[in-house]
Amino acid sequence: MTEWTSQKRILAMYNHKVADRIPVTDTYWDATIKRWHSEGLPKNVSVQDYFDLDKIAGIGVDISPRFPETVLEENDEFIVRTTRWGATQKEWKNAASTPAFLDFKVKSYDDWCIAKELMNKGDDRINWQYLKNNYGRWRNEGYWIQASLWFGFDVTHSWFVGTERLLIALIEQPEWCMDMFNSFLDLNLKLFDRIWDAGYRFDGIRWPDDMGFKHSQFFSKDTYRELIKPAHKKAVEWAHKKGIKSLLHSCGNIKPFIPEFLDIGLDGLNPMEVKAGMDPIWMKNTYGDKLLLHGGIDILLWEDAEKVKAEMERVLPVMMKNGGYIFSSDHSVPSTISLEEYRDIVSLAKKIGRYK
Repeated sequence: MTEWTSQKRILAMYNHKVADRIPVTDTYWDATIKRWHSEGLPKNVSVQDYFDLDKIAGIGVDISPRFPETVLEENDEFIVRTTRWGATQKEWKNAASTPAFLDFKVKSYDDWCIAKELMNKGDDRINWQYLKNNYGRWRNEGYWIQASLWFGFDVTHSWFVGTERLLIALIEQPEWCMDMFNSFLDLNLKLFDRIWDAGYRFDGIRWPDDMGFKHSQFFSKDTYRELIKPAHKKAVEWAHKKGIKSLLHSCGNIKPFIPEFLDIGLDGLNPMEVKAGMDPIWMKNTYGDKLLLHGGIDILLWEDAEKVKAEMERVLPVMMKNGGYIFSSDHSVPSTISLEEYRDIVSLAKKIGRYK
């Protein structure tokens, strides 16, 4: 009988085969973890272990310009700080939210040239000690290990130059945009090649590139094809040459881009944000034989036990058919969900998601 580790279970889903059950995982806001600690989650126990979720480990590298990190203001409610990416951001301490971006150091092509030079300095951009301390345990315990890439439209506009600035540049300075997308990617791949060649193997790559919002996309299909798709394609091809899988995280409504993702051979898509107009059942019926689908359970229903149960009973039997599905919310678990509410959801996902 097969021992279904997380690695084997997730690989089966990518290969559109059934396992003992669908994998169950998610991401969580810091405020959510803080609440759960107050409700009984031990501080020295991971969420994965506490709820017996599927075990996923991420490997990251530092490709930032390493701009000075300073605290500009702090109180009980928030902190305002500068980041190694040159952003000035306001972060709330007791609320589940993305930061408010107040300013950026990189505002022009000339600023980018300075940052690019800094990004290529330093030979300490891989945390070798972290890998040495954890890799053996990950493999022994059957983790799915993925390289966490950092490139593309989303991370460039939100963390590096600003949304309005990048959207204008996509039209007026496309060469600058492509240089940033490709330089970010090339630095990632260079460092992950070193990790791979040192014997630390991973099962897949994952990168965040939110390209949509409610009911629409940030840019046209033509813009995607010309400026962003080439970098996405390069990342997928790099993964496939190593015999591993590729997963794109893209929030918002990105339906028009999905044929483009299939064209470059993308293996999986997350999170299928329902409130933005993504319909997981439509996704399964239309693309489920070609893409691993991860997420799609409307987080807006999770505070109501009956509503989320009904949604899971409606959606999961369709999504899990013939494999190709990983259970999670359609974004991240917010701090409005209690420890016990999440325990019930995990238990139900495993119950409905079991293959006979």
